[in-house]
Amino acid sequence: MLNVAVPLGTDPKTSSGATAALRLVEAAPEPAEKARCLGRSASFFTPTKLEAFVAVAEERGFSAAARRLCISQPALSQTINAIERRLSVELFARGTTGVQTTAAGRALLNEARAILARYDQLLPAMAHYMGGGGAVIRLGIPFDLASEALDALAKFAVEFPDSRVHPRHMPMAHQLDALRSGQLDVSLMVQIPPGSDLDHMLVAREEMGVVLPEKLAARFAGPNGVRLDDLAGLEWVAFPRANSPAWYDELAAVLHAHGLDGGPAERADEFCNFSVVFAALSCGNAFALAPRLCAPPVGHALVWSRVADHSVMRRTWAVWPSSSRRRDVARLIGTFEQPAGQQNTLSGAAPADEL
Repeated sequence: MLNVAVPLGTDPKTSSGATAALRLVEAAPEPAEKARCLGRSASFFTPTKLEAFVAVAEERGFSAAARRLCISQPALSQTINAIERRLSVELFARGTTGVQTTAAGRALLNEARAILARYDQLLPAMAHYMGGGGAVIRLGIPFDLASEALDALAKFAVEFPDSRVHPRHMPMAHQLDALRSGQLDVSLMVQIPPGSDLDHMLVAREEMGVVLPEKLAARFAGPNGVRLDDLAGLEWVAFPRANSPAWYDELAAVLHAHGLDGGPAERADEFCNFSVVFAALSCGNAFALAPRLCAPPVGHALVWSRVADHSVMRRTWAVWPSSSRRRDVARLIGTFEQPAGQQNTLSGAAPADEL
């Protein structure tokens, strides 16, 4: 029986990279001639370095990019500075409000995206050549699953009927403990976990919108959606922070930037499932942030609208132990399709039963 390692994973918006398994910060390179620096033998431009550069370019800032990569801002700055020194070019024009890519930065961005996209085809390309199966795959899942993830699980069940998937819902910290103790084989998470002992791959990207009672939607929803600035005074009905701390904090920071108080994190622990969340929305002056295709069990009492003044994306990653050699786990991960580079354009409002 072949011993096939599950390969490295992908990065948020570009669906590429292997942040969990490679160092982002390296010592400054020794001076060398440009031809040698740009050659394959130099081994400088690893997927993780390209991933770091793309994150800064797409987030237009080091703070947001560092949160996206789950690393410190100084570590990310060192990586970008090292790339600029190696190329002897300035990739970003730094300003008080963020960064903008220079002409050289835009050229590198196109190349980096292409390289990372090809890098991500390794696992799907090899998955169909892996034999074996029949064992139970213990799958950890978050508060709710992206529609792309559900589609992939259904596809896997059809293509590999001898493999069984047993899903278990648990907070992220419990998922991490279970992955490291061997109680889970793979997990789906809405944030990248820390540590080099876990690999990850991006499997879904979803545009987040605002869910409101009909009466409030009629008041706040405009032709381009709902402005977060207009929701001041409403309560944010959030998921329990323990489910995904970094994702919760990211949403809370977005709301705070628009003058909204998320309230104490302990309050979110009350909203432990969709029934409680949508009951709270239906009964009061409150709103929730959710993807359009989350399928809540309600009628037309609630309305989903896109966010007009801030693009909020939720990303879902498959996460597995880097030491895994299970071919059925590799096939499951290979079933997930790469998220599209651009989200479908949504406009106006949609009933929440279409989420």
